Amino acid sequence: MRQSIIIFLLILIPVMAIAQTAEHYFVKGVAKSNKGDWIGALNDFNKAIELKPNYAYAYGNRGFAKDNLGDNRGAIQDYNKAIELDPKHAYVYYSRGNSKAKLGDHQGAIQDYNKAIELEPNYAYAYNKRGIAKDKLGDYRGAIQDYNKAIELNPGYAGAYGNRGIAKGNLGDYRGAIQDYNKAIELNPDDPISCYNRGSAKGKLGDYKGAIKEFNKAIELNPNDAKSYSSRGVLKIDLGKKDSGCLDLSKAGEMGYAEAYDAIKKHCQ
Repeated sequence: MRQSIIIFLLILIPVMAIAQTAEHYFVKGVAKSNKGDWIGALNDFNKAIELKPNYAYAYGNRGFAKDNLGDNRGAIQDYNKAIELDPKHAYVYYSRGNSKAKLGDHQGAIQDYNKAIELEPNYAYAYNKRGIAKDKLGDYRGAIQDYNKAIELNPGYAGAYGNRGIAKGNLGDYRGAIQDYNKAIELNPDDPISCYNRGSAKGKLGDYKGAIKEFNKAIELNPNDAKSYSSRGVLKIDLGKKDSGCLDLSKAGEMGYAEAYDAIKKHCQ
């Protein structure tokens, strides 16, 4: 009798060892997401939902994986389900807003950021993203107010400074924009976008040599920055360095920046 019990236990232990719960697959999916393995994460969240169809967290995280794989519409469907099951998580509204913004639905994105902020009033990232959406819709002053709030909540938020600089530039405040780009670069010296934008603002103020230095830095940080090559080329031509400028425009064109060829036709024939 004793031997029979031992045999039964030996058979049972491997079966228990391979039994997996929805929570187990969810944790695996989160770990893979943290490593950037979005396909692996998606498969694990699928399994978690298969085992537990009303698993709100799994839908929300699967939506995030889909978003990172470029499936924004599929992500929104998952965020919708997560919100239907549990409507109190600010991050899900924030993530759905991001997916909507990527699809060009900036008004819908703002509605989701509004809800995220309602649930979490100190959500600096949501203020920043809402500012971007307002900027896209031409509400530059409203965007600046949101960036101000994001910076108030997180004074080290380099992205919010950079974005506020863009909004100020859109309002013609190039000196104010440069101050914000200065701060963004101070906080994140490896930011080629703020270097490019600071160069553009300096160019608007007639500081062509200063602008070229900024484009040089942007290209150093991102050698595939076609816009910086193109902008630098035009400014070089304006400073009388036609051959070097036209070579920059040619390089930008090679990278697929179509506007560079318009500049070549205008300046380099």
